[in-house]
Amino acid sequence: MAFRFVLKINVIIYKKEGVMLVKITNIETVNMIKVLVNGCNGRMGQVVCNLATASDKFIVSSGFDRNIVSNSSFPIYTEIKDIKENPDVIVDFSVPEATFKILDYAVINNIPVVIATTGFSAEQIEKIKEFSTKIPIFQSANMSYDINIMKKLVSWLAPMMKDTDIEITEVHHNRKIDSPSGTAQMLADTINEALGGDYHCEYNRHDKREKREKKEIGMSSIRGGNIVGEHTVQFFGEFETFEIKHTSYSRNVFAEGSLKAAEFIIGMPAGLYRMEDMCKI
Repeated sequence: MAFRFVLKINVIIYKKEGVMLVKITNIETVNMIKVLVNGCNGRMGQVVCNLATASDKFIVSSGFDRNIVSNSSFPIYTEIKDIKENPDVIVDFSVPEATFKILDYAVINNIPVVIATTGFSAEQIEKIKEFSTKIPIFQSANMSYDINIMKKLVSWLAPMMKDTDIEITEVHHNRKIDSPSGTAQMLADTINEALGGDYHCEYNRHDKREKREKKEIGMSSIRGGNIVGEHTVQFFGEFETFEIKHTSYSRNVFAEGSLKAAEFIIGMPAGLYRMEDMCKI
């Protein structure tokens, strides 16, 4: 059985007259944050669970997933109605369908949610905004701090590079379902907003027999191997090219970001929060 708190004990070990003695100088109780991980048996969900279990701030109270594993240290549910624990926060690394199942549960129980899932349609994004009027929701297509610096940089650069051809390329492992990645789409939307909203994304040039439009943002996706994530934004000019690239080497960076977001969102009023709100980027 997992406890809600841990004891932090400060001690001094010293030697007196040849005898080793221990003196306790301080004892304090540290409350732990109970987390429900949606998609706990997925690749990212497992990383979140491992980091949370190893921390002195979080405890995984339960998980929700369509698959059950027999050696889990916490209960895993396949039906929302069966969840018995009362978490402080939910971290969602799943698929859009599962996200909305957990959002219904979160609203009923007034639990804040961190959404790290990607691949939402425009209609689904609007639904998430509706949910955020009832509970606090933290949503980011990428939980990496550095990728959000990249987002800030391309927003700043785009107006100065408006006469170039803009292309975004993303590379991920061969198991990623959505394309383009949520991060690539986030970068494209950021650039479009910085340029006044007149640009559009081009996802498929295979069926087109025409030259590139000036106000398009080309989107290319590559899937292969075990690549964690790589995003490149290129500004092609007549005689030179400027590019910004971000590469992730470990999934831990996304898991750590989601747990920081979980800590941030607890106690916040209902609303939709982004990485910028937490990091003041």
